[in-house]
Amino acid sequence: MSAASTRLVHTVGVGAIEWLHEHRDGFRLEPDVDPEIGFLERFKPVGELAVICKVLFREGVAGSRQADLARRLLDHAWRDVLDGGRMLVRGQRTEPTSPIPFEVYVPFRELGYSQPDLERAIRLNHRLTGWGALEVQPVRRLGLSAFERRFGLTASLPEDEALSRTWLGHTPEPWTVSAHTAYDITHTVFHLTDWGENPAGLPPRIASHLDLWLPVWLDDWLDLERWDLLGELLVVDACLPRPTLDARAWEGFAAAQQPDGAMPALGPMPDGDPDDVFDIVYHSTLVAAFASVLATSRALAQLTAEAPA
Repeated sequence: MSAASTRLVHTVGVGAIEWLHEHRDGFRLEPDVDPEIGFLERFKPVGELAVICKVLFREGVAGSRQADLARRLLDHAWRDVLDGGRMLVRGQRTEPTSPIPFEVYVPFRELGYSQPDLERAIRLNHRLTGWGALEVQPVRRLGLSAFERRFGLTASLPEDEALSRTWLGHTPEPWTVSAHTAYDITHTVFHLTDWGENPAGLPPRIASHLDLWLPVWLDDWLDLERWDLLGELLVVDACLPRPTLDARAWEGFAAAQQPDGAMPALGPMPDGDPDDVFDIVYHSTLVAAFASVLATSRALAQLTAEAPA
């Protein structure tokens, strides 16, 4: 299995960040919508943006323009979308036991942004029985435990116990994976490794399971042109102690990227209203930036390790 070109991998991320900055107005809230039909759900893209930008700054492999655009994106999201975090406070007051404002805030906080009113609300709500009793999927519970640790709170459920309840934690038969469980796999890895910062956070039995079966899953979702999921699986590869940086998967992924940097989620690029198109492809484009930064960092580390002393 050959490794992808570092230049090709890096170029995917450059294009993705360019598109995201150009379409930054797509990161928007709908403050007048009925809370019962999704006010808090519109925070999700903003939180994902903060997570990916944090990875970009942490890895230190982005060019100066890429890093500048990422910082401008973050400032726009914090200042203009979240109103300096006040929209997160409103969201937390609307649904006190919802983890969404907390999950969005943590990466911003780690990047130096601050909203004291929200922090007080988080610490208060964390003491509520309803916070820990919230019924969520096992991988979401694992993520909440990881975010609580990063914020300095006692985890509602210990991370090792949360892991044992996930699909990947059971290392099931690999042919039983579906698109739904594949996303659970990717996010289990993201939480265990703190979004690629700590590959050693993967228990050895899980790392071995992924070493064996991830190449098969990459082939499957490449053939299906499921670009969003393929991108997440490429991130998983870069989170492994011994990433493959699979050339065939990366070449197919890069070929799907549009000239303006957008990454379709499934098959060809959709047409239609710009806001609707943004909502369809923003996540796959963020994932392209994430995969690119992490894989570029791993490729450069491998080159350094292989260089003669």
